[in-house]
Amino acid sequence: MKETKKETKRETKKAACAFSYDAIKKDEEINLLIERGNQVLGELGFTEHSIKHAAKVAQEAARILNELGYSAHEIELSRIAGYMHDIGNSINRNDHAHTGGIMAYQILKERKMPLSDAILVATAIGQHDEATGTAVDAVSAALILADKTDVRRNRVQNPVPANFDIHDRVNYAALSSNLEIDPEKKVIHMRLELDDSICSVMDYFEIFLKRMLMCRRAAEMLGCRFKLTANGSKIC
Repeated sequence: MKETKKETKRETKKAACAFSYDAIKKDEEINLLIERGNQVLGELGFTEHSIKHAAKVAQEAARILNELGYSAHEIELSRIAGYMHDIGNSINRNDHAHTGGIMAYQILKERKMPLSDAILVATAIGQHDEATGTAVDAVSAALILADKTDVRRNRVQNPVPANFDIHDRVNYAALSSNLEIDPEKKVIHMRLELDDSICSVMDYFEIFLKRMLMCRRAAEMLGCRFKLTANGSKIC
């Protein structure tokens, strides 16, 4: 009888871990979808959307909610949503957020995640694209902020600078990008340093305006104000 209880306990623990962030990071299907999506976008000339981006977004989304005092459960869901948010790129870049949300729900349901949590993660993923989405809760807000502020040189996949489009130039020009959270003042502040011999602040603002407006809405969802400073100048 004791052995049966131990086995039941082990099975319960195993089921509980099947949808933890640590398990998600090691999930073969999820990682294959992320990498396939990155390969597709590389062929299309987009910036990097690999496992490195997925892990960075997961880490940053969790940090945002942690510093603002959200629950461990919400923080864990933000990690999972952050890691899985771009799996829809494996199907098609167009409408990848909606596709990814549907795929994530099915995957997480198969791994026995509580349905309410699987739906929440799917919602966050489905809302993360600036063309069609917006922050609707804490997890989606953290995902948006983490994703849209991931600006860095090594996201550029195009090996020929002469062929850079404006997205390549902006990311390649990024000398540093930091997201600061001030829970007391209720401010989320993105500080960006650009090499203006490669890309001007106006170039950045031209392509990232919708993303920054999305970040402002996300910050408001978390009870904060969003600020952007580029090369020492306040943009918003």
